[in-house]
Amino acid sequence: MTHNGPDEASRKGTSEARAIEGLLAYAQKRPRWGNGAIDCLSEAIARSRALARERPGEHTELLARCLSTAAKVLLKRRRAREALPLAQEAVTLTRAEGGAPLVVSLHRLAAVLEALHRYSEAAATLAEADGVTPPPDA
Repeated sequence: MTHNGPDEASRKGTSEARAIEGLLAYAQKRPRWGNGAIDCLSEAIARSRALARERPGEHTELLARCLSTAAKVLLKRRRAREALPLAQEAVTLTRAEGGAPLVVSLHRLAAVLEALHRYSEAAATLAEADGVTPPPDA
């Protein structure tokens, strides 16, 4: 049974990456008021940055997912200016890999840009997402 809560990070036997996934899931379930979700996301980002520094190829996608999720939550709270650098960093991190992670990051960035009334940049970002080629079948 998945618990997905802030205590997931301290549960014995839980891997760091799994604990970060728990923080992400918990943050997305939090109500719009209060800072509980933002605090969980900040912790998830900090912890995933540490993992990505230790093993970049293995945990870069997790960091990008944390950044994108934080941007999504901030955008829902009408804090698009704060979401922008997070969404931009997620795109930067997923560019090398391409595929679905890049498309998701580009769509999140486009949503943030649209919320900031930067419509032409949002349209260009969506056009870029449409042009991402899927990775070849393994």
